[in-house]
Amino acid sequence: MKVAVTGGHGFLGWHTAVRLRALYDIEPVLLRREDFADPSGLSTALSQVDTVIHLAGVNRAGTDDEVESGNMQIAEVLAEALTEAGGRHHVVYGNSIQSELDNPYGRGKARAGEALKSALMTTGGSVANVLLPNLFGEHGQPYYNSFVATFCHEIAHGRKPEVTGDKEVRLLHAQRAADLLIESSLRRENHQRTPEGDSFQVSEILIRLIDFDDAYGQGQIPALTDPFTIDLFNTFRSYLFPQHFPFRPNVNADERGELFETVRMHGGTGQTFVSSTVPGAVRGEHYHLNKIERFFVLKGTAEIALRRVLDDEILRFRITGDEHGFVDMPTMWTHKISNVGEDELLTMFWTDQLLDPAAPDTYREHVESEGNRGL
Repeated sequence: MKVAVTGGHGFLGWHTAVRLRALYDIEPVLLRREDFADPSGLSTALSQVDTVIHLAGVNRAGTDDEVESGNMQIAEVLAEALTEAGGRHHVVYGNSIQSELDNPYGRGKARAGEALKSALMTTGGSVANVLLPNLFGEHGQPYYNSFVATFCHEIAHGRKPEVTGDKEVRLLHAQRAADLLIESSLRRENHQRTPEGDSFQVSEILIRLIDFDDAYGQGQIPALTDPFTIDLFNTFRSYLFPQHFPFRPNVNADERGELFETVRMHGGTGQTFVSSTVPGAVRGEHYHLNKIERFFVLKGTAEIALRRVLDDEILRFRITGDEHGFVDMPTMWTHKISNVGEDELLTMFWTDQLLDPAAPDTYREHVESEGNRGL
């Protein structure tokens, strides 16, 4: 399968591209807004693929008309480019449950779907119409992608957001949405899917995020009792990276030595292990889609390096056993720990999951490598 993702550099597009890379070893063609300004170039790009996951759109704009017409115009350009490219493409349309409502965003999304369906009927292709609820996830843009992103951003900056007009909403994590989109790309026929997600009051989400902040601000892991809570916590902590680290725990010292806490978890499973690493050696060079992992240097000198998948910037932390501290690995950031000292490095690792060899949630990728594709 050769895949293009429109809006591939946006929130859901990034999550989808990372999942395609991790689970299917597929490097999709990521199409930007600028690509839609060049219809000839767009059709050439589409002629090289057989599947298009269409996520480009307009969520917010200066006027309601811009929102409605913007989504329609993007779909019309894509439809024309698909016709020009030829071939029987399968398009997975990241639609919205609001397309069934009479509002500017809903009308624009609905009309966009009709334009795509009409074009593909002409070319002999197919459309999967995936009606998505409210999405949240790591690295969502505050004040744009979702209220969850806004709440996380505000709390991470020490502010206290308030709820106005509390209501029940259906929420779906971006990785769950990406999973459904990819499944629909494999089912090459006309069909429609409407994932339910999980329903919560907006105020309940805010309370949960504040509770996360209370625990995590002390270096503690809150109770992670179900998949939604893990997804929400991974989302929240993405807004605290990298400024929250390294975290320095309280150290109790007397004539016997030192005593300090490395992990306190309020509930759920967990696994701790310790490694020794000789000078110059490296551990890691992988990323996780949803596992929480903590690196705590007990002895020696380490450099922890991380890079967001599909990005180029590398962040580095130098931690020593003389000044105790830990760094938690964000989801979908490839990472490694290197012994950069002259003595043995002793590191404690903790994950929130018991290791399942059949599904370890570990995907190999070098932190430092040539040809990393930037967003």
